Amino acid sequence: MSEYELISLLQQKDEKAFAELFRQYSGLVYNTALGLVQNQQEAEDLVQEVFVSVLQYVSDFRGDSSLKTWIYRLTISSSLDYLRAQKRQKRGSMFSFLSFRNEESWMHQPDFNHPGVQLENKERASILFKAISQLPENQKVAFTLSKLEDKSYQEIADIMECTVSSVESLLHRARQKLRKLLGKYYEQDRK
Repeated sequence: MSEYELISLLQQKDEKAFAELFRQYSGLVYNTALGLVQNQQEAEDLVQEVFVSVLQYVSDFRGDSSLKTWIYRLTISSSLDYLRAQKRQKRGSMFSFLSFRNEESWMHQPDFNHPGVQLENKERASILFKAISQLPENQKVAFTLSKLEDKSYQEIADIMECTVSSVESLLHRARQKLRKLLGKYYEQDRK
């Protein structure tokens, strides 16, 4: 089934087309959401949210981008909305103020498990994911798409609706910030 046929059937609320869409794209949505929100349960919830949004807004899909790019955008938007809500919630509590007073406290919370990470690398991966969570939104999105989703700069630019040079700049700044954040961890690790 071509993308055009799939979209047409989705716009007609065809259940088989939706099942096919879910089969094709649920892994992409889950992995992208997981890379951004770093919580398996929330990533699963975001998969549902994204596919509800697809059904709700597919009639507005104009075809300016591929269906896959549009789904990436919905996933990123939903994930960032989730992260913003979490940040607002944390700002309001005294506990978060106390726990984040120490700039390096995030390094000692290895509780995130990504399914693609080998067991022996879980602790290091957890530290990396915690550092990624400290990046500004656009850097986090570009880095996640590049390193976790293995997207080219052009694909990232299409998804983020920006230029390739903007993607290069975002990735450069993300790598610099990660070097700074992880440098502290590796200095402590050597002691």
